[in-house]
Amino acid sequence: MARYNYSTMTEFVLEGLTAHPELQLPLFFLFLVIYGVTIVGNLGMILLITFSTNLKSPMYFYLSNLSFLDLFYSSVVTPKMLRNFMWEQNIISYSGCMTQLFFFCVFAIAECYMLTAMAYDRYVAICKPLLYNVTMSQKACNVLVAGVYVIATFGAEAHTASMVRLSFCRDNVIHQYFCDILPLLELSCTNTYLNKLLFIFVGGFNMVATAVPITISYAFILATILQIPSSEGRSKTFSTCGSHVMAVGLFYGSMIFMYFKPTSSNNMAQKKAASVFYTTIIPMLNPLIYTLRNKDVKKVLRKVMRKRYGPH
Repeated sequence: MARYNYSTMTEFVLEGLTAHPELQLPLFFLFLVIYGVTIVGNLGMILLITFSTNLKSPMYFYLSNLSFLDLFYSSVVTPKMLRNFMWEQNIISYSGCMTQLFFFCVFAIAECYMLTAMAYDRYVAICKPLLYNVTMSQKACNVLVAGVYVIATFGAEAHTASMVRLSFCRDNVIHQYFCDILPLLELSCTNTYLNKLLFIFVGGFNMVATAVPITISYAFILATILQIPSSEGRSKTFSTCGSHVMAVGLFYGSMIFMYFKPTSSNNMAQKKAASVFYTTIIPMLNPLIYTLRNKDVKKVLRKVMRKRYGPH
């Protein structure tokens, strides 16, 4: 492998998912299908919520923003990964790598806080239903969503600004299929202590600041549901947040597996698999989860399909 001095480091090589040539083409078509489903699912969800008069509650406002995040979150990573399957070396410029890192961090952090806002919405709807329209007014929803993007932008800026200050003079091969923080730090020939400290602090803060409110919200939701006398009422109430619980579990589970494992148990294949799950699979699954488990969305979708294709 070629080695570069930091003063001439103008590009990186993304290692990709696999080094086995016989798997490149099957994986290309697999992830092409996944990306296609992601685009259709999330864009369809956004359009469905935007133009349907039956999906105007705050819950669907947050869901449309989650679909927006998933659409672009996947688009930051997947097209480059698809290209990597088709070329022997997937070269990315230094500026392109830093840009990808920035937007990856923006959408990853924003997804955490959007899921938190959605948990708060479910808490108010179930635990304080009489105050729901006042608490979750359109103005309040706009402020919460704006706050999500502002926090995400500041977090991404912190990671990216600290990364561009580093000098890179080791192998220019990034052992990942996209520009992620930890694989980039491994290539630096300068002290990365402050970067790692920042990663732990910002990552830990974002995890605590989102996971704790989500946990508390669902603790109150569970307590409220258990007070409902009929099993049918409990089931109906819990069904309104079942999709969100599943989305939270998938996203946080893969993130914890990826970034918070002990260093002694690090395995590159496992790390790549976890990365694929939260950068590619989850953005595809979220619209499917919310469509299949939400009666209102299914009802509107059937109505649209009947208008488009006629009754069968």
